[in-house]
Amino acid sequence: MRAAVVVASNRAAAGVYDDTTGPLIVDALRADGWEVADPDVVPDGEPVGLAIRAAIADGARVVLTTGGTGLTPTDRTPEVTRDLLDREVPGIAEAIRAYGVAQGVPTAALSRGLAGVVGRTLVVNLPGSTGGVRDGLAVVVPVLRHAVEQIVGSDH
Repeated sequence: MRAAVVVASNRAAAGVYDDTTGPLIVDALRADGWEVADPDVVPDGEPVGLAIRAAIADGARVVLTTGGTGLTPTDRTPEVTRDLLDREVPGIAEAIRAYGVAQGVPTAALSRGLAGVVGRTLVVNLPGSTGGVRDGLAVVVPVLRHAVEQIVGSDH
C-alpha cells in the first residue's frame, strides 16, 4: 500500500536548513512495508493542504504530516487538515500526545495535531520535532494497516 509524507516547514521549504523529520517517517513506513516516496517539504498553511490532496489523488492510503502543529502564529497544519477531513479519528491524536507526555515530554500536550479520514485515506498530523515524530510513530505505525482496512469496510 502507498503512503505519503508531508513536511510543513517554512524554513526547510525555503532552504534555510534540511528537514530531518520527514526522512524519519519515510524510513519507518518503508520498514513497515509501505510504498512511500521521499517527503514533500512545503511551507505551512495552504501548501500543506495542497500536498495532502495531491498525495491522496496519487493513491496514498496514509498521509503523515510533520510540523505546523504548535502554537506559533504560522502553525496552521491542523486547521488546513481539518478542512479536508470527512471525519476525525481523535483517539490517534490523543494517544500521540499522551505517549509523549508519558515519555517525560510535558510539552507534547501542546501539540494540536489531528487525525482523520479523507475519502479512503488516513491523515495524521505529527509534531515537527524528531522526538515528537519518534513518539508519534511509536503510536501510529502499529495501527496503520488496521485503520486503512477499516476505512474501506474490511472485516476486523
